[in-house]
Amino acid sequence: MINLWGLELPMRLLSLLAALLLALPALAFTPPPWTRSANIYEVNVRQFSRDSSFNAVTAEIPRLQKMGVKILWIMPIQPIGVKERKGELGSYYAVRDYKGINPEFGTLDDFKRLVATAHAHDMKVVLDWVANHTAWDSAWVTQHPDWYQKNAQGQISGYVYDNGTSLEHWDDVVGLDYRNKTLWPAMIDAMRYWVDVAGIDGFRADVAGRVPVPFWVAARTALDARKPLFWLAEGDAPDLAQAFDMVYDWDFAHLMQKVAKGKASAADLAAYVEHPRLQYAPDTYRMRFTSNHDFNSWAGSDPELYGAGFKAFAVLAATLPDMPLIYGGQEASLNKRLEFFKRDPIDWHGASLADFYAGLLRLKTDNKALWNGTAGGKLVMLATGNTDVIAYDRVRDGNRIRVIANLSGKPAAFSIEAKPRTLAAWDYAIAVD
Repeated sequence: MINLWGLELPMRLLSLLAALLLALPALAFTPPPWTRSANIYEVNVRQFSRDSSFNAVTAEIPRLQKMGVKILWIMPIQPIGVKERKGELGSYYAVRDYKGINPEFGTLDDFKRLVATAHAHDMKVVLDWVANHTAWDSAWVTQHPDWYQKNAQGQISGYVYDNGTSLEHWDDVVGLDYRNKTLWPAMIDAMRYWVDVAGIDGFRADVAGRVPVPFWVAARTALDARKPLFWLAEGDAPDLAQAFDMVYDWDFAHLMQKVAKGKASAADLAAYVEHPRLQYAPDTYRMRFTSNHDFNSWAGSDPELYGAGFKAFAVLAATLPDMPLIYGGQEASLNKRLEFFKRDPIDWHGASLADFYAGLLRLKTDNKALWNGTAGGKLVMLATGNTDVIAYDRVRDGNRIRVIANLSGKPAAFSIEAKPRTLAAWDYAIAVD
């Protein structure tokens, strides 16, 4: 017997109670129904057009709908800090005023029009949210210095990010201290503003793992009371699934890049997909991507990262569980690294991959085998007899899809179910029953 809060409880009952309490956070939230067959498209407003405007994005929404886009992830839209600013225009992630609008992009009415137009075209809008840190010249720094992290001398200082292998000095921002619970309602109020005033449909949380999970649970509890929102965490820690619908699959993305450069094989990728390093609840989505704003600006363009194999890897990202991401501009063969701190508009005259992506996204929407989470089909990896070839089936409610890809720069002979086949270098095949 154990005495707990004055009650005598048998150990067996206490163990059961503990298990139930541990399970509650994971069961508290479920993805909104409209995410089940969805994909996500990241919009870098600054680089999306020559005038870096919300209105330019709004004008392209009919095209994006035709391509099959379902969720627009809009990078941060708030005013950018001037103090300690990096580069000419600064980082979108150095937020000066959580309820403000970056005049570089337009007005609040312009943004509200963007959201309304997306809704009219059967799309949802997710706003990038930077809860971990603010710009130096945020009013909070002077009004609430106790909300900020301090260095050994007790001073607010530039944020230092430990990426696991080295320290990154984000000198243009200062870190918030979530140990001070008086910060929490202020941050949640700022997030609520965009749900109520602009009608957004969710949040993508920047460096989500650096903010305590209990805060995210509190934020989601408060904001989902307004309407069911979609929550994407920039991170992959399993505990993030307590509050978020989707996490990044960094391991998958990095492994694809190794395969593209001949440093790993299709067999390695298949083994990872079957037995990923990190495990989540069945209805926690993994975001599959070949690029995003970080990859493109800092790691490399699609040709740099994937070479001639880009399409094959994009097919995998779109057909493996769970939700695929397209970075705005990839449909125009984004073959350069976009500048991060100044204007560097996408060249929309590049070779069009719009039909390629439209086909993948249409397949994703129409074929239940490719839906997200528990709504989609179980993944069954297929033996090919060739370590350069990956193959798998997904089946759900009479919908079946088979994907085969040669992830090498040479023709590949292989066999599936005793049927010999060949695929050209970096070629792929999709069969739908």
